[in-house]
Amino acid sequence: MMSHVSEMWCYHWKWKLQHCLCLFTTYIIFMQQAVHGCYDCRIVLTDPSGVFTSPCFPSDYPNSQACKWIIRAPHGFIIQLTFIDFDIEEAPGCIYDSLTLDNGESPMNLCGITAKGLSYNSTGNEMIVSFKSDFSIQKKGFNASYVRIAVSLRNQKVIIPQVPDVDAVSVSETVSVPELSQFTLCFEATKGSSDDNDDWKVFSYTDAFSKESFSFGKTTEGHFLSISGMQCILENALPRNAEFFTGTFQQLCVVGDSFSGSIGVYAKNTYHIVYCPDIFGKVIPGNGRLVLGSNSNEVSSLNGDIYNFRLWNFTMNAQTLANLSCDVKGNIVDWENEFWSIPTSALKAENNLSCGSYLIPSSTIEPTSCANLGSLCQGGLFYRISITVFSSNSNSVSKVHEVVAEWLNRTFQNWNYTVYVVNISIHPGSIKEGARAKRSIKSFEVLALLVYNSTNNINLEEEEIRQKLIRNNGTMEGGYKLHTVDVDPVEKCLAEENPPNYFWPDTRPTVTNYTLCHGSSVQTASRTCYLGLQNYTSYWGQPDLRNCTENAADIANQLLNLTGEGQQLTSDKVNDVVQKLKKIVNDEEIDESLGSTVVTIFSNILNSSDSVLAASSSEALKTIDALALKIQFTGPSMSISTRNLALGVSSINSTSFKGGSFSVSPQNNASDFQIDFDKDQTNAFASVVLPPSLLRNLSQEEFEVISRAQFTFFNKNGLFQDAENPANLTSFVVACSIGNITIQDLQDYVKVTIKHTKLQEDPKPTCVFWDMNKNGGNGGWNPEGCQVDAESNENETVCLCNHLTHFGVLMDLQRTVTQIDPQNTKVLTFITYIGCGISAIFSAATLLTYIAFEKLRRDYPSKILMNLSTALLFLNLIFLLDGWIASFDIDGLCIAVAALLHFFLLATFTWMGLEAVHMYIALVKVFNTYIRRYILKFCIIGWGLPALVIAIVLASANTNASNIYGKELYGKDANGQGGDDFCWIKNEVVFYVTCAGYFGIMFLMNVAMFIVVMVQICGRNGKRTNRSLKEEILRNLRSVVSLTFLLGMTWGFAFFAWGPLTLPFLYLFSIFNSLQGLFIFVFHCAMKENVQKQWRRHLCCGRFRLADNSDWSKTATNIIKKSSDNLGKSLSSSSIGSNSTYLTSKSKSTTTTYCKRNSHTENVFLDKPSSKFAQEDGEQTSIIPVHQVIDKVKGYCNPHSDNFYKNIIMSDTFSHSTKF
Repeated sequence: MMSHVSEMWCYHWKWKLQHCLCLFTTYIIFMQQAVHGCYDCRIVLTDPSGVFTSPCFPSDYPNSQACKWIIRAPHGFIIQLTFIDFDIEEAPGCIYDSLTLDNGESPMNLCGITAKGLSYNSTGNEMIVSFKSDFSIQKKGFNASYVRIAVSLRNQKVIIPQVPDVDAVSVSETVSVPELSQFTLCFEATKGSSDDNDDWKVFSYTDAFSKESFSFGKTTEGHFLSISGMQCILENALPRNAEFFTGTFQQLCVVGDSFSGSIGVYAKNTYHIVYCPDIFGKVIPGNGRLVLGSNSNEVSSLNGDIYNFRLWNFTMNAQTLANLSCDVKGNIVDWENEFWSIPTSALKAENNLSCGSYLIPSSTIEPTSCANLGSLCQGGLFYRISITVFSSNSNSVSKVHEVVAEWLNRTFQNWNYTVYVVNISIHPGSIKEGARAKRSIKSFEVLALLVYNSTNNINLEEEEIRQKLIRNNGTMEGGYKLHTVDVDPVEKCLAEENPPNYFWPDTRPTVTNYTLCHGSSVQTASRTCYLGLQNYTSYWGQPDLRNCTENAADIANQLLNLTGEGQQLTSDKVNDVVQKLKKIVNDEEIDESLGSTVVTIFSNILNSSDSVLAASSSEALKTIDALALKIQFTGPSMSISTRNLALGVSSINSTSFKGGSFSVSPQNNASDFQIDFDKDQTNAFASVVLPPSLLRNLSQEEFEVISRAQFTFFNKNGLFQDAENPANLTSFVVACSIGNITIQDLQDYVKVTIKHTKLQEDPKPTCVFWDMNKNGGNGGWNPEGCQVDAESNENETVCLCNHLTHFGVLMDLQRTVTQIDPQNTKVLTFITYIGCGISAIFSAATLLTYIAFEKLRRDYPSKILMNLSTALLFLNLIFLLDGWIASFDIDGLCIAVAALLHFFLLATFTWMGLEAVHMYIALVKVFNTYIRRYILKFCIIGWGLPALVIAIVLASANTNASNIYGKELYGKDANGQGGDDFCWIKNEVVFYVTCAGYFGIMFLMNVAMFIVVMVQICGRNGKRTNRSLKEEILRNLRSVVSLTFLLGMTWGFAFFAWGPLTLPFLYLFSIFNSLQGLFIFVFHCAMKENVQKQWRRHLCCGRFRLADNSDWSKTATNIIKKSSDNLGKSLSSSSIGSNSTYLTSKSKSTTTTYCKRNSHTENVFLDKPSSKFAQEDGEQTSIIPVHQVIDKVKGYCNPHSDNFYKNIIMSDTFSHSTKF
């Protein structure tokens, strides 16, 4: 029994165990089917658009998954994949769970959450997405949508075929290439980094007979352009030993003109012109075949890619090429599908192409876009429609998109309001928990954008739109039902201030608002209210302040349009343009493109009249010079030529400089000019030849900074208007400079050859240069350092550009001394230098005489004469040394010498004026004229007033004293030859005010004093009855001559050097003024009796020596005469006290006064000496009661004696008049 029970129990459990194993196996099988049944993840997707997810999304994906989606599109399309949601286990290198994306070029692994919201494009028409998961850790996975994108050729590059006639890329047979005598060709290309082949072609064009007529490539000689079998090497435009094309796209534009035989090359924002005489007149035949790459096995194709190949049948200038955009289509060949025949294998899409823009089409039935509606969208009323659609069918998103788009278009068709659905987006809705039983019901969130153009100003309420959609719910096909509907107007962009001072009002979407730039009444800023197509909301774009900001290229382009052909420019407009160009040149980096624009603008300005250009001509010239100095260029040289202006810049190696040349000549059949470097042009408008010794005398610092030479040619001379010398130019204007340094005093001449603008039958040319410092900084013609060469003729002038000065130039009121003929100039110069040398010697002799003999300098006139002689001495010495100092070419030293010469000239004028003032006081006033510290005050005026004038002049120049003083060339002939450098006043205003005006005042005062003094002398001498008329005239004449030189009356000759009297008065001026020191020595030193006595007493020997007591061995008559002299001295050089009580006679010893009692006797009575007092200035003074003086004068001066007047005139105290 027990055994049976045991057997039954074993059997029972055995059956149960088998049953459990069976159930477990069944569970495992069904569970695996359930897991793998979440999603079929190894499929091929070919719909135009769709959505796919990771297995079981949005639930966690299972373990050990290996999924693969292949998305395919027809040729001409690419795939764009967007991850709506993305969450995969994250790990370094995505070594656990990962998604691999193969876009046809380089696979990438993705994990984590970083890919959420990102989009990826394929390079071809296929994309492969692979997903794998390991045995642990699951995440939500991903939700991705894809769409097919029609690819324009603008979005694709072409891989240049390497085997001719195999998968060749050529222009379509429907495109007919015409005969080309001019062309512009642009393309972009790359070259493989591993390819070191230097013999290749980018394209080849063959004519109808299969003969190559047009190609571009490279050989060992460099890049070339071949036209009709003639090869032009682009050596100056493209590098020979380096690669122009690299791993990234480089744009190249080539401009050909068979009429001029020139090739223009625009590369890397730089424009070069290469002249190829061999292609002159060559024409590219029409109806040929153009292929990319080489068309023969002899030359390989460029191993790289090509893009945006465009061809025009006309030439473009540098400015047009610089502004060339993607929208400018080639009128012969363009980079569009219809122009080319390209095999699929050669096409490759990329995202970073310069003109690429992907256009994503909607499904087969798509809404109208704003691009098709044009202006209807601009400023229209936008409504945001949000609906939820339920579907019992398991259709894709693309199917839903198609059904909803068709339904919306049908709903609003033929409605009372003109509305358009312009955008639709579909998003799958999530399944609610309560709806899990209804697995066949799916929801889709649809967003649509409706635009209503209210042309009749009829309002459309959003409720009307909502009701319209609800009423048409039943018309939706395919089992779709409308669940919810929301309609909202798209909000305006709200008013705001951004940036400061720029206010933008409320603005509807797609509308652009404009406002004036801050601080401008012309230029405008703009800002657009955009419509976001993701959620259909409005938002402000960034303010467009390009017209307001200092963008050099934009401003230059605006100025180019402003000054273009047909524009009428006023003086104010030209000045405004020049100021803006000046700011661009000074503040911005100037490349060749911007430089070309600036030169073109200046060329346009030159079309204006001279009166319009006058106000801004100086600034314009300085700006052009600064442009030539600052423009950046590659290669050995660059040139820019326009109709009225040509600019050339050439690199210079200062250490190996062996001379150079520039020339400008006309282009064949072109209005612009051609600049050549180091080439002799037989028909050149102008040329400059630089000698090898050009840089020889430069300092080491200047030598090191030299890097370029600038050459400028002006076809019109409206910028060169000399207010002082309005001479008519008979030639073009050419300028040449080396860096930013001044080069002068060359050992060898610079040879400048300039064509005449009109034939000169009797040419008398003058070679001049434009001196920016003349006319107060406005500039003027200056012939300094240039002379006319004998090679000149009636057609052209040859100038050799690399000084004698006479004293009259200092007072040349007309500033026309340089117009004197060479012979007179040389004579005047000799007179001046010899006279000044003699004058300096005798001025020094006068000064030494009075310094050596103390008795001679006791009175005031002697001290005044010493100061005048000092001023004259230094004036002559500095004048003699001026030309020699100027030859050192040291600006600071030259300025100092000019200022000192100016100072001593003014000091000389001042002391001559003070001589007249003292003479007036001594002779006319006589009494009641005591002046305290008399000589001290005279010295303060005599030296202080000129110093004050010089200080004011220097202070007015601020830190730029070179505008006032500096080196100029004097003594040139009519041809501008010869002359000497001289440091003197350069500023006209300073010359006329401080020299001519200052002397004019002194001259008028001296003339007045001269007349008054001579009236006094003549009046007294007229009372004499014991002298004949001849004697009176002779004495008066001697007085006139003596006072004339003392008072500087001869300087007045400068006021009469005008017109036909210029030359005679210049001779008089030079002779008398250069010898003024000699005349003063003769009349006021050598012929004075007391000076002669001092010389004989101290300097002579033997019978010529005068004994020390000789003054007391005279007869009574001589004693009486001496008494008369002393009395005269007391009258002429004394000061009278303010109370008129005493007459002060200056003397350091007791003055003994003698008076003649009877004219017929020799008896002399000696009065008692007068008391002596010390003057306030420290000098001893004899004081005699006035009534005694009058009595003595009356007793001495009887009607029959002239001793009183004689001694008044001839004494040493009367302004140093000379005794005859």
